[in-house]
Amino acid sequence: MSDIENVKKLREATGAGFKDCNLAIKESGGDIDKAIEILRVKGISKASKKMSRDAKEGVVAVSGNESKTSVIEVNCETDFVAKNEDFTNFVKELSDLNNEKNSNLDDLKSSQMKNGDTVEDNIVSLIAKIGEKITIGKAKTIENAGTINNHYLHTVVKDNISKLAVIVSLETKDNSDSVKNFGKQLSMHIAASNPLALTADLIDQSVIDKEQELVTEELKNSGKPEDIAKKISLGKMNKFKEENSLLTQAWVMEPKKKVQDIVKELLIADLKIKEFYRIKIGE
Repeated sequence: MSDIENVKKLREATGAGFKDCNLAIKESGGDIDKAIEILRVKGISKASKKMSRDAKEGVVAVSGNESKTSVIEVNCETDFVAKNEDFTNFVKELSDLNNEKNSNLDDLKSSQMKNGDTVEDNIVSLIAKIGEKITIGKAKTIENAGTINNHYLHTVVKDNISKLAVIVSLETKDNSDSVKNFGKQLSMHIAASNPLALTADLIDQSVIDKEQELVTEELKNSGKPEDIAKKISLGKMNKFKEENSLLTQAWVMEPKKKVQDIVKELLIADLKIKEFYRIKIGE
């Protein structure tokens, strides 16, 4: 096989530029596998320079079924790359693998992909090919006994890949359409209303403390007597908790009602919102 044909093969295999492939073929004496290895080593040095940059763009992908659903975030530097076919193909395969590995990122990174390389090696190759920093962000698997999962994707890039994803787990023995429809609507509500937790007591204490600081600071300069300031502070904090807890949020589709009212109105005795997860790129 001529050098030119080898270079062409190497370009197809790695996606690297003509010049790099030509040098690698010469260096390896025409051995394609060796040349791929040479490019990978060079790719690592190329990739490590890029790893100091910011990757704030990207996509989230959802995989699984209604008993076990996973979401994974993959970051890159620009929206242009987030829509690149090599990138989206990698994310799709990664997302299915992530569901298999229950969002254990250490397991995931050392897992083998369809091309025989590990996830980590594939990321390095992708960085060398695309020329941007690529990192795996958050990942979450939701699987609870006796539940039905539903998910919602907002700003879809392609298929199961989007910019915002929500998974909701509903606990019930009722597998009717009304439960599934509610699950779908609830996922959309969470996407829009961004609750911090299911109930007020589950909101992270550090978030509560930070909000309390802001409220105290605001009232400090109001000139109001201390007892009145305390009452106002309490009122503001209760409102903050109510507006950020899923069950007490105003239902997006009927704001006079709360989410918990909608759950009651479904008249399904055993229906409970078990768990939810919302993830948005750049948040």
